[in-house]
Amino acid sequence: MLTSSLVRYARPVPRYTSYPTAPHFHNGIDGACYARWLGETDPHKPVSLYLHVPFCDRLCWFCGCHTKQVQRYHPIADYLDILRAEIALIATALSGRRRVSAIHFGGGSPTVVEPDDIDSLRAKLDAAFDLGTDCEISVEIDPRNADDDKLQAWHRFGITRASLGVQDFDPDVQSAINRLQSFEQTQTVVEALRDMGVGSINLDILYGLPLQTTGTLCRTIDLAMSMRPNRIALFGYAHVPWMKKHQSLIDQNTLPGPAERFDMASRGAAQLAEAGYIPLGLDHFADKNDNLAAAATDGRMRRNFQGYTTDDAETLIGFGASSIGKLPQGYVQNSVSAADYMRKVRSGELATHRGFALSPSDRVVSSLIESLMCSFSFSVTDLRRTFGSDVGPLQIEAARIAAEEKDMIHFDGDLFQVKPEARPFVRMIASRFDRYLPIDKARHSAAV
Repeated sequence: MLTSSLVRYARPVPRYTSYPTAPHFHNGIDGACYARWLGETDPHKPVSLYLHVPFCDRLCWFCGCHTKQVQRYHPIADYLDILRAEIALIATALSGRRRVSAIHFGGGSPTVVEPDDIDSLRAKLDAAFDLGTDCEISVEIDPRNADDDKLQAWHRFGITRASLGVQDFDPDVQSAINRLQSFEQTQTVVEALRDMGVGSINLDILYGLPLQTTGTLCRTIDLAMSMRPNRIALFGYAHVPWMKKHQSLIDQNTLPGPAERFDMASRGAAQLAEAGYIPLGLDHFADKNDNLAAAATDGRMRRNFQGYTTDDAETLIGFGASSIGKLPQGYVQNSVSAADYMRKVRSGELATHRGFALSPSDRVVSSLIESLMCSFSFSVTDLRRTFGSDVGPLQIEAARIAAEEKDMIHFDGDLFQVKPEARPFVRMIASRFDRYLPIDKARHSAAV
């Protein structure tokens, strides 16, 4: 089954951090529409915030993020001025002062930001929102530029969770992706964060990198586990040079093939499970005391543009160039170009570039796919309880898909379950419910 499944199911499909996925967003959703949606949100419900920093001091060739390398701080400082202005614009558009349940800083590299600007961002957010003591604040950290002054500033900001990029500790692999980062550098930052009281630390590891083998990956996982992180994310590298031109600097001939990638993912997952890490969704692992593990057990784990999360706010507000937000009405995305984003905000406009208004049918499929990605199953009864008669056609579709994929899926008329041996292919199974994928001309990363 494995060989035939790899051939059939490892073809490129979306990662399903949203539905519909970002390639289907369109420019019919503009700043005026976004302002209206913000004003319609429930003022009594909390929101979560995502702030994007699209700069790095060195560009990693594997990176799929919207970012660029800068050698001077001046462009970053100018961008942060605009980011603070956007915070004020959004706060004005909202219906009342809102409580914030979660904040996530992503990039790029948020650790390019200097301490004074970190302090200033916290002050601006405090002026616009209510950040309670229970607000989870997570920051993506590059150990290569996270000096003590910056870490202390993030501590003052209130960081509760840190996510550090590791990728692979093998020097040859690091050279092939232009990211030289020693184990000692990473360990020093992890220990500093723990000394500051940061309660949750995640390490990101990639499989499928150039020159990587199952052996180098397993050694990296051993080193990562020696730092006792609360979570480890084991992602498959997405080689998309048609989208990210700098990835063409990677020699495609040195990339592992589908069978090698599958072996890496399987061996890595088994290694983490043997060490006591609980597998969560497609690619996350957590110790038994981590709140994400508890959320998965209770059926509260969610999936959004930052991956798997405990954040259940129905409104996610994105700040910064290319950032994506989700509201009950649909999705919005800011201008990808930092220059265009800054021009719009400087003129007093919301920087919305495109988006997608959700139909009743979209909401059903979105919930179904999120359930598949989080728990490898969904219940027709649960969907009908939430969405009513809109679920009817999906029950028929689920039965058809299950009949066609008997070796991968069990369906009893209510509970649709991906069999344990088929879980690595859940993205492909989810894509069977994607009503936009057949007309999608976008290219995606390999499913395994």
